[in-house]
Amino acid sequence: MAYIPGRGERPGETAFEVYKEGLSESCSIADIAASRAFRGGLEFYETGYYWEAHELWEAVWMCLPQASAERHLLRGIIQLANAGLKRAMDRPAAAERILALADSALAEAFLHRSDCLMGLSNDDVMALRERIAS
Repeated sequence: MAYIPGRGERPGETAFEVYKEGLSESCSIADIAASRAFRGGLEFYETGYYWEAHELWEAVWMCLPQASAERHLLRGIIQLANAGLKRAMDRPAAAERILALADSALAEAFLHRSDCLMGLSNDDVMALRERIAS
């Protein structure tokens, strides 16, 4: 069952360590994109486990180069997960505010590149957004 703050027990601090193994700032962007943390975050997100996706993606975000398109991408999809969590918490106004933050980060991510970032096209990312917006 997906964790929703205020409902149920929060997973322990080490619950996601196995996903984060080998993830570091010295990894290439290609290795980070192929990492269990990034891919696991996508799987969690797709199944409505937004808090869990956020937990993994935050670790990925911290390993990406400052001001990179990939870091903007991660900031945007982390915000999408946060918006999904707010919807699950029945906080639609907060979800809408966070969606605007996600839109800004994602626009920045794809500003100079219309191809894929970390294996995700702009269309892929918009499909992730649609999951939350609808």
